[in-house]
Amino acid sequence: MKTHIKAFLCTILMSGVSLAQGQDVVQLPGVGNRTIEPAYRMTESPRIIDTIISSPVVEYPLMAVQRATKVEVMPIEPVTIKTDAQLDQLYHTYVKLGLGTELMPLGEVYFDSKRSRKFVYGAHVKHLSSFGNFVGYAPAQFDRTRVGLYGNLNETKYTLNSELHYNNQGLHYYGWKLESPLTTDSIDPRSTAQRFQDLGGAFMFKSHKKDSASYNYRLGVSYNNFSSMKPLSDSLTDWRARENNFAFMSGLKYRGNKEIYNIDLNVKYNGYAYGTPGDTAASALDSGIVRNNTVINLKPTISTYLKNNRFRAQIGADLTLDVADQTRFRAYPLAELRYSMFNDIFIPYVGVRGGLKQVTYKSLTAENEFILNNVQLRNENRVIDLYGGIKGTLSKRMSFNLGASFARIQDKAFFVTDNQFSVRNKFGLVYDTLNLATIEGSLSYQFREKLKVDAIGKFYSYEMENLKYAWNMPIWELTTRGSYNLFDKFLVNLDVHLEGGRKAQYFSDKDLQFGQTPNPVVTLPVTFAVPRDLGLIADVNLGLEYRYNKRLSAFIQLNNLASQRYMRWYNYPVQIFQFMGGVTARF
Repeated sequence: MKTHIKAFLCTILMSGVSLAQGQDVVQLPGVGNRTIEPAYRMTESPRIIDTIISSPVVEYPLMAVQRATKVEVMPIEPVTIKTDAQLDQLYHTYVKLGLGTELMPLGEVYFDSKRSRKFVYGAHVKHLSSFGNFVGYAPAQFDRTRVGLYGNLNETKYTLNSELHYNNQGLHYYGWKLESPLTTDSIDPRSTAQRFQDLGGAFMFKSHKKDSASYNYRLGVSYNNFSSMKPLSDSLTDWRARENNFAFMSGLKYRGNKEIYNIDLNVKYNGYAYGTPGDTAASALDSGIVRNNTVINLKPTISTYLKNNRFRAQIGADLTLDVADQTRFRAYPLAELRYSMFNDIFIPYVGVRGGLKQVTYKSLTAENEFILNNVQLRNENRVIDLYGGIKGTLSKRMSFNLGASFARIQDKAFFVTDNQFSVRNKFGLVYDTLNLATIEGSLSYQFREKLKVDAIGKFYSYEMENLKYAWNMPIWELTTRGSYNLFDKFLVNLDVHLEGGRKAQYFSDKDLQFGQTPNPVVTLPVTFAVPRDLGLIADVNLGLEYRYNKRLSAFIQLNNLASQRYMRWYNYPVQIFQFMGGVTARF
């Protein structure tokens, strides 16, 4: 075997030499045996052999080392804040007494608690009356007295508010222009007298937890009784306006990360009665009226604040159930977008809203106190109200607001001269559907607490469905208010109110002739409703106050400086000029 190997190696070496020498070839003859092992088949299948090497687990025991420690508390001295400015001293009682032209006494007394973090309470009494008359008109005396009480409890997590009030208002329907031989002294004041009694109160609970994960809620109730004067005859005691109003208010609020979820549930009941249903009073035209109305209101809203609270969006709905002679369900949209630009210099806003306003006899007398006792009440339905505008600040002392709105209102109440009686010095109601467009703007300027000026202008456009005019409603209004404080010694207040474009519905009697010649001519009196222009309202009022010290002061109030005997309502002129002076005291 070794011989064969040596021969094979020599052959290889010689071949290499021959290649190295070029084209020379050397051949060496040899004889040998080549043995080839026999082939056999493997009986095992291939498989993967994986070797897992386990890592040793090393344990490190925890050695507790305990060392003695000592805690020392360093006391912190309370910080004392010193300032030269001191809070104004408060007094429990404030009294204002005055006397004006036309024998007009004024008296006001206020009693309030001093500074307190927890309890706030107080009471007040106000009185204003006049014993003057208008030459050539029915008696025009009036008196107004108001008494109020309130008390609040302020705790860390909740607040309780309560109030009671009583109002006594006496007046006369003096809008009766007398003709000779009648004079003011010849008219019995009781025949034109009216008196409203108003008694009520309210209670409200509000929670204000600071934890953002908590819910804040409010619960409140209110009650009000309102009535007109009893007739002179005891047998007609029920023939006067009587009204009971009860309300339940509630709300739930939750503040999320950037959203505020709010839902309000309110229930308002109003019961109005005049006389007895189905019966008649002394006049066949006067019949009893009873109206019970309940308004249930559910208002869910979501408010979102983005861009560091510069962007605010609110969306929701006002779901209302109106229960009266018929039950009606109404849904109103609620949405608003506003964005603060350039650090509140400009804040554009746009929104849509609507709602049902519960009209009461008390709310009507607050607008026009010369209304009849027997009126038909309807709730005012603001179907939709689109609004938008821009507000902001022109400087650190001046702000502005420009806006416009369009609203569709159903069952809007308008005051018209009553035509049921021979003496037409009271007002009834007519209802109509109204499309109201409004453009308004305001400008405010304030320099510290020294000078404040506000100017507000509004322009209205009315589109009536049935009526010819929006009776007693103005086309435009301009109001300017200003106050000036000179050395905290002299205070000046100026109010200017201009209003124009109002028209009143006036009833005129005319004799019409019927028939043709040679037939006899018949003359019949017919009453026509015609519009009357009420003219311009130009009311300028100036007030001056001199502070002798912090406790005593004297004041002068000059009303209607322009001496305009304008008519706020048809045939109801105002005093051309009024002067009042008096003193105030604190103790």
